[in-house]
Amino acid sequence: MDFTAPNAQALTFDRKNHSDDTLLALYESLLIPRRIEEKMLILLRQGRISKWFSGWGQEAISIGAVNALEADEFILPMHRNLGIFTGRGIPLERLFAQFQGKKSGFTKGRDRSFHFGSMAHHIVGMISHLGPQLAIADGIALADKLSGEKKVTLVFSGDGASSEGDFHEGLNVAAVWKLPVIFVVEHNGYGLSTPSEEQFAFRHFTEKGPGYGMESIRIQGNNVLEVYDAILSLAKDIRENPRPILVEAITFRMRGHEEASGTKYVPKPLMEEWAKLDPVENYELYLEEIGVLDEKTKNSVNSKVKQAINEALEIAFAEEAIAANLDKELRDVYAPFSQKTIEPTGPSTEKRFVDAISDGLRQSMERFPNLVLMGQDIGEYGGVFKITDGFKDRFGADRVRNTPLCESAIIGAALGLSLKGYKAMVEMQFADFVTMGFNQIVNNLAKIHYRWGQPADVVIRMPTGAGTAAGPFHSQSNEAWFFHTPGLKIVYPSNPADAKGLLNAALEDPNPYLYFEHKLLYRSITGPVPDSYYTVEVGKAALVQEGTQASIITYGMGVHWAKKAVEEMDISVDILDLRTLLPWDQEAVAETVRKTGKVIFLQEDTLTGGIGAEICAWISEHCFQYLDAPVMRVGSLDTPVPFAPNLERQFLPEARFREKLRELVEY
Repeated sequence: MDFTAPNAQALTFDRKNHSDDTLLALYESLLIPRRIEEKMLILLRQGRISKWFSGWGQEAISIGAVNALEADEFILPMHRNLGIFTGRGIPLERLFAQFQGKKSGFTKGRDRSFHFGSMAHHIVGMISHLGPQLAIADGIALADKLSGEKKVTLVFSGDGASSEGDFHEGLNVAAVWKLPVIFVVEHNGYGLSTPSEEQFAFRHFTEKGPGYGMESIRIQGNNVLEVYDAILSLAKDIRENPRPILVEAITFRMRGHEEASGTKYVPKPLMEEWAKLDPVENYELYLEEIGVLDEKTKNSVNSKVKQAINEALEIAFAEEAIAANLDKELRDVYAPFSQKTIEPTGPSTEKRFVDAISDGLRQSMERFPNLVLMGQDIGEYGGVFKITDGFKDRFGADRVRNTPLCESAIIGAALGLSLKGYKAMVEMQFADFVTMGFNQIVNNLAKIHYRWGQPADVVIRMPTGAGTAAGPFHSQSNEAWFFHTPGLKIVYPSNPADAKGLLNAALEDPNPYLYFEHKLLYRSITGPVPDSYYTVEVGKAALVQEGTQASIITYGMGVHWAKKAVEEMDISVDILDLRTLLPWDQEAVAETVRKTGKVIFLQEDTLTGGIGAEICAWISEHCFQYLDAPVMRVGSLDTPVPFAPNLERQFLPEARFREKLRELVEY
């Protein structure tokens, strides 16, 4: 259908073999979101709600889809899919409380509109950043495929969101892994006010499917029976023959992107032509013409729907405004988890840092049959650092998965796996490459429990650090990027024993972790590592050396620089290895400050805005009375990491640290 001249002919409905009851059930289901829309527009004008994203004119897509799937199959909706929520029977009073930011809403006032999920209703809500939903759908479908469930996952995208890289990544991964996902693109002609011809250079999304190696079909999105039959047929087929299919639903949005933006950018003739294809009015007329819907039934259904809406609104409006509870807000950032540290048993073996990580990962795979590893080249090749060497033969290709080069989709898929009860580990080839998956980490993994109570059981391994002359894109220390993000946990071991114990601990915890492992330590240091499975306490620093003259607070490679400097300078200092960066051990920091009165923070990361800045500020605020000298910091130069060895040595803080340490001790 051409959006500049839509086919204004009446929609052609075909009941096929559907019973009257089915047709009427679809009618009532279609009527609910439309009547809610009408009510919300009145409430908006009255100032009783603050914002509304309208799906007026697109309701048939949601209603056809939600009724075609089984109740326990996941759907991932977008802005215009009110019908998904009503079609799954979500209590209207909770839905309206959600819109008003009330406590009984699904996000308890922490997010708005459709930015929520409900596991009970098998719905995973969106975030404002368009596109990440597709990868989460991939993960849910992967979980179904791994567990042998014959299920379909359906995910929505708008035509505007298809310009995002996440759209490409989501489709590509699904095609490569033959995942049972139905990708529904609601092609309504506009991304906010930007018309399709300014979004992409093709006419129909059915042209894109073959490029990904997947089937694609185009349907009239305003025809509820056509949508219902198409999804019903596709879902039945995909359950038996898992694969992704791209569905383009042609439709039109009759109101603004959100109500305040209006529709002045839409040519009036275009709006008038599409108004003739109204999905509710046309279906209603069809049912009347074939004698399924009479005036009495129509009035009865309308009355029932309006009454349900009004009663639910009264309940939602009557609920008091949510009261702020500081303890609860802070507590809900993370999924509840009380770590029970597992002590090692039996002998220890001298192991390299890299082997300790591999050992921990292997034992965690044995301990958790639901743990899936994903990353580029981690299969036959064993990963670029050989940490998963032999894992594919031992645990199988389903659990040790080579991935396409698409960090965002793989992190999103990891979250999807978590939603279905799996644990997931994602390996970044280099920590630098995590930028390609940044949105999924800071906006999905980190926020999902706070927003609607769902844990993200995902660990992302981050080979990090300089010293190998690898240049600015393979050497960055980027832990501070994530240190600022509530909802994440960050660990950074400095020795083989902690490397294994902290990795095991991270994989046990249902919260999202970033696990930093310094590349230069992989094969340069060894240490005794217990052969048995064990965990190290998360959030607990380690005093690796004791002294009296000063305190060095550091982590990762900084521990080794500190030990070497102290030995060569022949001074007596505390060396505190943080080990966990988020949450960090305030008690241990305060204790060493009280003991020595002189503190220096050493980090490999660039100096400005690093983790040391936060901890030094905390010391100045909370431990000022114990200080006998200014709190000092040393870090790398505020430049990108250079390639040439001489430049890299100048960049790194090791030499400057010794000078600063001497200054502190002699202060």
